[in-house]
Amino acid sequence: MHSSWIGYEQVTLLDGFWQDRQSINARATLRAVYREFEATGRFRALKRGWKEGKFERPHIFWDSDVAKWIEAASYSLRHRADSEIERLCDALIEDILAGQRADGYYNSYFQNCEPDAVFTRRQDHELYCAGHLMEAAVAYYETTGKRTFLDAMCRLADYIEKRFVIDQDTAFATPGHEEIELALVKLWRCTGEKRYLDLSKHFIDRRGNPPEPFFGDMLPAYAQSHLPVRQQFTAEGHAVRACYLYSAMADLALVYEDTGLLEACRALFSNISERRMYITGGIGSSYRGEAFTVDYDLPNDTAYAETCAAISLVFFASRMLCLEADSRYADVIERVLYNGFLSGVSLDGTAFFYKNPLQMTPRLNERDVTVSSRGDVPETTRLRVFETSCCPPNIARLIASLGGYICTRTDDTLFVHQYISARIGEVTLLSEFPASGRITLKGTGYRRVALRIPGWCGRFSIRMNGAEIPYVLERGYAYLECNGNIDLEAEFEMRVQAVESHPLVTQNAGAVAVCRGPVVYCAEGADQAVPLSALRLCAAHLDATEEYHPAYRVYNLTVNGLARTRQNALYAPAVENETAVRVRMIPYFAFANRGADDMKVWMPKA
Repeated sequence: MHSSWIGYEQVTLLDGFWQDRQSINARATLRAVYREFEATGRFRALKRGWKEGKFERPHIFWDSDVAKWIEAASYSLRHRADSEIERLCDALIEDILAGQRADGYYNSYFQNCEPDAVFTRRQDHELYCAGHLMEAAVAYYETTGKRTFLDAMCRLADYIEKRFVIDQDTAFATPGHEEIELALVKLWRCTGEKRYLDLSKHFIDRRGNPPEPFFGDMLPAYAQSHLPVRQQFTAEGHAVRACYLYSAMADLALVYEDTGLLEACRALFSNISERRMYITGGIGSSYRGEAFTVDYDLPNDTAYAETCAAISLVFFASRMLCLEADSRYADVIERVLYNGFLSGVSLDGTAFFYKNPLQMTPRLNERDVTVSSRGDVPETTRLRVFETSCCPPNIARLIASLGGYICTRTDDTLFVHQYISARIGEVTLLSEFPASGRITLKGTGYRRVALRIPGWCGRFSIRMNGAEIPYVLERGYAYLECNGNIDLEAEFEMRVQAVESHPLVTQNAGAVAVCRGPVVYCAEGADQAVPLSALRLCAAHLDATEEYHPAYRVYNLTVNGLARTRQNALYAPAVENETAVRVRMIPYFAFANRGADDMKVWMPKA
């Protein structure tokens, strides 16, 4: 059953967990990211005029950082008027318009630094940057009604069509970093110009047909160019590139009713969610290539799990929900939102993780004393900005547009995918997630309601006017007849559970993670009387106590464990030397907000 999302512009978040985050995003994150981008020269590059030694040399992907910031600001402005933020957007857009060539081309790096090298190097992010600029232009136009930026990006799309489809005179055929494919679909939906949809399809159909080389020792699979897309059934290569591609494939599968694309998307999603995804929703386990590797290869202390990759998985899963109502897609979105995405931003909204490991031992980050730095180890505290700073504005744009991931609809059915307090057109959803599983839904306009039954939920109840009502359970959704008048209450049991991983995830052998509802928990060293490495959890008898944390809007946990008595010798005979302890655990999204510390999600079970 196909459905369409109720857009963020029709949704207002109400008091609750995510309204808090959205408010922090508007007040603090947008300004924090802007300040860092200004200080690092990203905005100065838009003005062109760079010469060696004059100011920071522009980078090939800086336009995408700027574009995502404008897009995030646009989503935020939709519900929170802010004259300063709008003024900053207008100034950036003016610089972009002033720099655009007469033929429609725009890229601050190539126009500043290598004007004769346009579309000569596949790895240099030109089409990726163009796609993000198009997304920003659509968002800004839909929020403000100001059309000049949108018109400029249409001219850029026209130029790309001319070079890649009509003239075919470029040095490569498809983007080295996918993104423009999904952006062109957005541009088509906004303008009604079908050539943009056709251009997206052109890039999708050409990809891997034939396989295209990449850069250096990177194989074609790094950029998903190893096979035609309808023959790709396992997630390969750079995780962000991959899920941006799969998002566009899902878009086109819906528009064109393309069964080949749909079957590929189903297989790819299954491969990711069942074999290549962390319990936090993180994807892309390898530092080398920021990539998927092989099934069940999910190391914890070196987990790459880039924040942008988690976001791209939300994009992919949300598009699959439009194709078919199956709770496995919404379950993954929920897992990402409350865990591997939210861990990417500090509680105050001003600092960020690029990588999101599931185990951290800060002292071991210095283990290689022969080099000054190592890229394969994660940061132990969140940073204000990165050399590659794609994640901060990506976080900002997802939080600002979060209302658009709650419900889809058909002519007569409202699907509730995420339990986030919001006013959604004529319907009001009040949710206590993630602290409690209680929700209420009231409104008009739909004959049926379909409520997602979360995969973590063993028992639930649904009531209308205080009485339990019949429903039909199909692919993880409870379908209820409401005949145009919605007045429902539901409660999803949120119990503390010890969770095991597949036995082929060798790094987690004999270990458990602790979850409560959609939230994954971790232990930090500061909360324990012994080192984390000395602890085991009593998985069969956690006997959890819950303590509400107002800053988290969810509970901290204390569970049963065993602690090994400390020994002084490096090695000693094994003896029974464990004592019972209580282990304190916090939501994974909140780790490293008290400074660098040891942290573990997966702990040995007793």
